[in-house]
Amino acid sequence: MKIAVVMGGASPEHQVSLASGKGIVKAVELLGHTAIPMVIDADGNWVDGQHEAIEILQACDVTIPALHGEGGEDGRLQGFFEQLHIPYAGSGVAASAVGLDKQLTKAILQAHGIPVTPGVMLRGTELTDTEAMLQKLKVAGLDFPLFVKPASGGSSFGVTRATNLPTLLTAIADAAPDVLVEREVVGREIDVAVMEFPDGRIDTAPALEIHADPDQPFFNATAKYDSSATRFVVPAPIDDVLAARLRTTAIEVFEVLGCAGLARVDFFVPGDGVPVVNEINTFPGFTPASQFPRMWAAAGMSYVEIVDNLIRTAVARG
Repeated sequence: MKIAVVMGGASPEHQVSLASGKGIVKAVELLGHTAIPMVIDADGNWVDGQHEAIEILQACDVTIPALHGEGGEDGRLQGFFEQLHIPYAGSGVAASAVGLDKQLTKAILQAHGIPVTPGVMLRGTELTDTEAMLQKLKVAGLDFPLFVKPASGGSSFGVTRATNLPTLLTAIADAAPDVLVEREVVGREIDVAVMEFPDGRIDTAPALEIHADPDQPFFNATAKYDSSATRFVVPAPIDDVLAARLRTTAIEVFEVLGCAGLARVDFFVPGDGVPVVNEINTFPGFTPASQFPRMWAAAGMSYVEIVDNLIRTAVARG
């Protein structure tokens, strides 16, 4: 088959996406398919030109949109593919759009009784009216330390841990225009990889625990990509009861949001043992060293086999 692999994009995760795409291209070639790498530059333009890109995509059997963040993981690119009747791997328009909107994700999960990290959205005049903003946080029961992040995005870009009012105001300005402020959850950081198979079955890999670089304030972009002190432990050392609960919840999140193909669900597990969902990534980092492939490696699936499954599942979904 001819497999288009789209990478890059205008989000802060441009370089991460390029690395994901290159890994997927190599796997596609090892599977014996023809890989067609397609790059969207940092300004959001197709390097091949939009009309040329459309012709290339329509000539391929399947497209893998290996983009992270806005413009690629938020439903816009998926809608483009739908308009052109191009088969693609991963979640569709609605699940992608909801999945990248952290507050909308939380609202939907809460409505289904799934515990999430407590937080509130700030936008408009709330970003500049300090008194109104503090009142909203107080009503929601939020106190320092707090985590401030853009409502859409990933890779911890723009995320700040605020410990007092000056750091909070600076963090809000950095994360504007749509800002999510969350209570700090003290506990273990555990990720679960979810994948759909060609027969429609949805399963998870062994969970992964993150031990962030202790010299960083939290698992930020530096700890994620530039630190040799960050450790990923998979399988995570958890008991069978917690493992089963994480698996069940991750699959429920996947299904409630209407996801397809793959996702990574990130949890906090506080001392009382009740996991809370922090966020979902509908197309998580996909380099050979990323968390998603690491978890499936622990289940006995190689990187190439994971990519093969993505392709075959996309074909089966039509």
